[in-house]
Amino acid sequence: MQLGIVGLPNVGKSTLFKALTNKEVEVSNYPFCTISSNVGIVEVPDERLNELSALVNPEKVTPAVIEFIDIAGLVKGAHKGEGLGNQFLSHIREVSAIIHLIRLFVNDDIAYIEGEINSVRDAQIVNLELILADLATVEKRLEKVKRMLKTGDKKCKEEVELLGKIREHLNKEEAVRRMDLSEEERIRIKEFSLLTSKPVIYVANVGEED
Repeated sequence: MQLGIVGLPNVGKSTLFKALTNKEVEVSNYPFCTISSNVGIVEVPDERLNELSALVNPEKVTPAVIEFIDIAGLVKGAHKGEGLGNQFLSHIREVSAIIHLIRLFVNDDIAYIEGEINSVRDAQIVNLELILADLATVEKRLEKVKRMLKTGDKKCKEEVELLGKIREHLNKEEAVRRMDLSEEERIRIKEFSLLTSKPVIYVANVGEED
C-alpha cells in the first residue's frame, strides 16, 4: 500500500514523513524544500505473523509494509501546472490513499505561502485543485470516447454516461469518492486514475503547546 502525504508548502509534510518512517530528509523554512518525492517503507507489526512463523519456521518471513511518499507542496493553480503542480499531481495518481496534512500551528518564523493560518481555506485549496485536475481528466477522456462512440460501440455509450455523471458531480466541487456509484461503476472508474476517488486521511499539524 502506498500513502501519499500532501498539502500546501510548509505545513510539515516532511516532518510527518520523518516521524512515520524514521528516515532523514531535508526540512527547511522555505516553500518547495521537497521537489523530488521522498519515499520510506515501514513494516506493519503483526503478532499473528510472528506466531505463524514460530509454528511453521519458514526460510523467509515477509511482513506487510506501507510505503509513505512525501510529495512536493501544492499551490493554487496546480491543475494548470503552477508551482510543482504537474509533478505533484502525477505522484498522487500513483498512491493508494492520501494523507492530507493541514497546518494549524502559528509560527511567524516558519514561512507560509497563504499568509494567515486558516485550516478550512487551506483544505479547500488542495481539494479544489484535485477536483479541477479530475475535471480536466474527465473532459479529455470524454472527447476521446465520444469519437469512438461514432463506431457504435455500446461500451463507449455506457462510458460516456458514466463520465457525464462524474463531470456533473465534479462541477459541484464534490470529490468522486462521495458519489453514489454501483460496484461495477467503481471498478470502471479505476482506469481513469481520478485523484478525488482515493480515500483521504486528514491530519492536523498543531503546535507543541496544543
